[in-house]
Amino acid sequence: MLKQYFKRIGAKRMVIMLLGNVFLGMGVSIFKLSEMGTDPFSGMVMALAEVLGIGYPVFLILVNLVLLFVEVKFGREMIGAGTVVNACLLGYIVTFFYTIWVRMFGGVPQNFAVRLALVCIAIIVMSFGVSMYQTADVGVAPWDSLSLILIKRHHKLPYFGYRIIGDAIAALVCWFAGGIVGIGTAVCAFGLGPFISFFDTHFSKKLVEK
Repeated sequence: MLKQYFKRIGAKRMVIMLLGNVFLGMGVSIFKLSEMGTDPFSGMVMALAEVLGIGYPVFLILVNLVLLFVEVKFGREMIGAGTVVNACLLGYIVTFFYTIWVRMFGGVPQNFAVRLALVCIAIIVMSFGVSMYQTADVGVAPWDSLSLILIKRHHKLPYFGYRIIGDAIAALVCWFAGGIVGIGTAVCAFGLGPFISFFDTHFSKKLVEK
């Protein structure tokens, strides 16, 4: 069964999905380094992990396992190899790159201009990763599946509406848990779309269709 699944999706899509997660994790790590906020979900998980004294990668897996139960029950068709990779490995990818950046900079940068530049770089890197990951179409991450499940079961709001509500709740939890909600958070919640669309059109879709 697994052999047939991997044969159906093909090695190219798997590689694109894996690379997408690497760039996605790299982008999150750069947002974290900026200390100006990251995407609401990552920010929430990081803040709660800090409060509970659990490592971010481990706590991210635990949170994703809970969300995965929802995805299995209401959106089983969305689950694929990309779901598992994103749920289990993204936290470790973020931590790996964050450790490298801290060593390179000799700590977390304090200069505002440098931190703002990091946010700009993170936007591009993260958008590129999301584009590759989503275009590969081999599974939806547990957190991302929630909005898709809600729009499938309740048609009161468009996808973007449910996504904004989810991100707003995550940002509030992050803030109450002592996490950073800032420019990076707002950019991730409202500004990634155009960049993702750009990479979809000019790179990811062309790569998948080759």
